[in-house]
Amino acid sequence: MRQKAVLHGLTVLAVLVGAYLFFVLCPGIISAFGFDAHSYWGFPRADLYAGTAAANGMGVYRYAPVFAPLLDVLSRLDWPTFATLWFALLVGTSIWLAGRWWLLLLAFPPLIFELYMGNIHLLLAAAIVVGFRYPVTWSFVLLTKVTPGVGLLWFAVRREWRSLAIAIGATAAVVAAGLLLAPDTWNAWFASLAGTADATGSNHVAIPLVVRLPVAALIVVWGARTDRRWTVVVAATVGLPTLWTHGFALLLGVIPLLDPAWATRSPAARLRSWLAVTLAGRGHPAPSGAPA
Repeated sequence: MRQKAVLHGLTVLAVLVGAYLFFVLCPGIISAFGFDAHSYWGFPRADLYAGTAAANGMGVYRYAPVFAPLLDVLSRLDWPTFATLWFALLVGTSIWLAGRWWLLLLAFPPLIFELYMGNIHLLLAAAIVVGFRYPVTWSFVLLTKVTPGVGLLWFAVRREWRSLAIAIGATAAVVAAGLLLAPDTWNAWFASLAGTADATGSNHVAIPLVVRLPVAALIVVWGARTDRRWTVVVAATVGLPTLWTHGFALLLGVIPLLDPAWATRSPAARLRSWLAVTLAGRGHPAPSGAPA
């Protein structure tokens, strides 16, 4: 009982701290609600990769062309509707990742920034978590931020060749089909990856990717050799192309991976487990033998 009271007290404190950080320390971000989400709305676009030379910019699309048709459909919604649904998706993903700790993590500034900026770091975390059971989800990582794909070293070090082949093969198939159907657009994406300038401003960690990527590789290699799945999420975070402050929200993926069985359960089993955690308030279940 005392533990539960302490947890509830910390949760309330976390909400208050989060609100303080958001409304008092960072008032400018209120006017920038959905800043990054504008990159996924407003399609079709005559020039898909216009503006990608600058690291900062509202509405600049940086990912593979494969997502453009879906975003074209979603762009038929008005901006307030799209922004609301996108926000709900990110909130739901963060709750799925964090479980009972979600409210407490509202005191974690990167999570608040991520929810209001509307980037895809939480979706990347979910793809990595699910990727231990269904490696095909790594295609989402490779076709969006690209460099967090350093986490695939996990499969290589552990000689899980089938999983590695699925992740790389699925991505290669998408790229090959894209080059066949729309070579100019895909080549424009490749060019944009190499032509983006360094980030400006204070909302990022100013350590070049060329320095961070080898560190990320070492982290995941160490984790693979010592059976620590959570290191893949840490490595993916360190290996982000630009390490924005809200990029640290990707670290929520560490929480479910602290339970070795969590990532290997089927989606239905994970949903049942999440509901049990949320309703009972007992945290992520401990490993209990073979995954469902």
